[in-house]
Amino acid sequence: MSNVNEAAGSKFNMLGFLEKVADYTKEAVSAAKYLVDGLGVTFDHMRRRPVTVQYPYEKLIPSERYRGRIHYEFDKCIACEVCVRVCPINLPVVDWVMNKETKKKELRNYSIDFGACIFCGNCVEYCPTNCLSMTEEYELAAFDRHSLNYDNVALGRLPTSVTSDPSVRPLRELAYLPDGIMDPHELPAKQKRAGKLPSQIIKELQVKKSQEDEDNNSSEMVPNNLNSTN
Repeated sequence: MSNVNEAAGSKFNMLGFLEKVADYTKEAVSAAKYLVDGLGVTFDHMRRRPVTVQYPYEKLIPSERYRGRIHYEFDKCIACEVCVRVCPINLPVVDWVMNKETKKKELRNYSIDFGACIFCGNCVEYCPTNCLSMTEEYELAAFDRHSLNYDNVALGRLPTSVTSDPSVRPLRELAYLPDGIMDPHELPAKQKRAGKLPSQIIKELQVKKSQEDEDNNSSEMVPNNLNSTN
């Protein structure tokens, strides 16, 4: 009886050992796979030439939805303070007084401290009069932190654009280069970009929708004509 128990115990121990070996082999294979994937990315970058942007004489063109410095239009603002309520850190400062004669708010000053702003875009998204907008201006470095507190005059300044600055050579980012081109210096300025602008996509969707509506209308007219002939 004891020999049978010893044989069953040794068999159980052998199965447990084989399971541990199988698990260890699977983990080793998966670790080797991840290592090979990482080395593949490394070797792929080793055969590429480094792309150096000679800033400030050359600048990358920001994407269409880049969230840069906020532009503010004083005439459109109604001092509703929606931007203050939706801001995660209650950053915008809206200075207004109530006009007793007109019983309306009169805006005196508006300011945003870009030293603390996280550029989330909530104020732009929820503004009822669209007096706030995101620009592609990202050069906000300053020697004094207090100079990053922009008032309504500084916020109302028109933003600078990389493509419209004659003293700067604009370069496209990697995501907007055609297939096979890694260096933006090799791309002619007049060559079309790899992707499409949001306005182009919206126009294509509108044309597609109009074509579908025409097809549906034509398909509905055919049964009506058959019924009229009968």
